[in-house]
Amino acid sequence: MGDNNVNLPPGFRFYPTDEELVVHFLHRKAALLPCHPDVIPDLDLYPYDPWELDGRALAEGNQWYYYSRRIQSRVTENGYWKATGMEEPVMTSSSNKRVGMKKYFAFHLGESPSAIKTNWIMQEYCLSDYSASSSRSSKRKSDYSKWVICRVYERNGDDDDGTELSCLDEVFLSLDDLDEISLPN
Repeated sequence: MGDNNVNLPPGFRFYPTDEELVVHFLHRKAALLPCHPDVIPDLDLYPYDPWELDGRALAEGNQWYYYSRRIQSRVTENGYWKATGMEEPVMTSSSNKRVGMKKYFAFHLGESPSAIKTNWIMQEYCLSDYSASSSRSSKRKSDYSKWVICRVYERNGDDDDGTELSCLDEVFLSLDDLDEISLPN
């Protein structure tokens, strides 16, 4: 699915809830069941920087969605995804059962420890152990732990306290500082 030309009715918008991502998409993918409509592509996470997802992942507004295999190393050519430490359970709205977990990652440009945190955020959804244990075959159980679904977006400056700036913001702000510097004649 290299392009976003999907056979969907006019006016279709993809704004799933956390529960819908886990129950209707990730659960079916991990259980090797068909998913209709099949709109979310499989994508290896590590080769792509977040700004390279357009045309590769399912785009809706400023968010990109894709399936990936669960991996430990989330390193790209220009940076890496670092866990923020925030984890939330994904609960069903009807029975309030935990069906998955959502972890947050922030993209950092460069290599640690001098990397620069960007405004790119990834929410990685995985199935809970409860969902995996309800599967009957060992083949399906192993697939449960392998797949995640990711939602990637660039947070705008209005979402936080304003202390974190994107790399471009820092460059433009430093250009403004040049006007204040008086150079010797």
